[in-house]
Order: sequence, then structure tokens, then C-alpha cells
Amino acid sequence: MAVAAAATVLGLAAAGCASFDRAFGKQEAVVQFQPDTPASVMLKARAACSHVAGTYPEPIPKHVLAVDLPDDIRYEVSNASDAQLARLGQCLNRFPAVVGLEMSSPSGD
Repeated sequence: MAVAAAATVLGLAAAGCASFDRAFGKQEAVVQFQPDTPASVMLKARAACSHVAGTYPEPIPKHVLAVDLPDDIRYEVSNASDAQLARLGQCLNRFPAVVGLEMSSPSGD
């Protein structure tokens, strides 16, 4: 749990830079999970935190089976404030399988 909290704090520190980058395009919060986290746990965390204002879980492609989910869940956060990003991090920290929250653009920047 302490590792997840530390990783989230680091991710939120990067969110300060994300405030600047938001003006230049779409931003994502990428939720990283422990290796071999079951898809059911990932989807539960996604659903539980989908209510946070300013953050929107990105759709899972309809052709992807639950057992074939990627290793992370992504939220579109282009218009989220730093406080909203912090609330998303707090919500996700309730799940022991979450190990981090990284800010990026869809291009990987």
C-alpha cells in the first residue's frame, strides 16, 4: 500500500507538468497494476473510480475479451484539475493491485 501511495504521489507530482501540457492536447492518466492482476480487479477499480469529476475512463474496445485486457486502465484527464487528479489517485489507492498512476499523452509523451 505504501508503494502504491508513493507511486501515486510521484504521478501527481508529474501532474503539475500535465497542467502545462494540457493546453497542447489530450492527456491521459495511465493506471498501472501489479503483474498478473486479474482483469476482474482492473475492471472493478475502473468502475469504482469512474465517478471522479474531470476524469473519464477510456472505453475498452468492444473486440477485446476481458481476459485479454491490456496491463493498464486509462482515464482521459485533459480538463481535470490537480485536485481532481488527486481524488482519482486517492480512489485508486484503495486497490492494493494498483502500483502507480502515470500522466501521459496518447503519443507517449
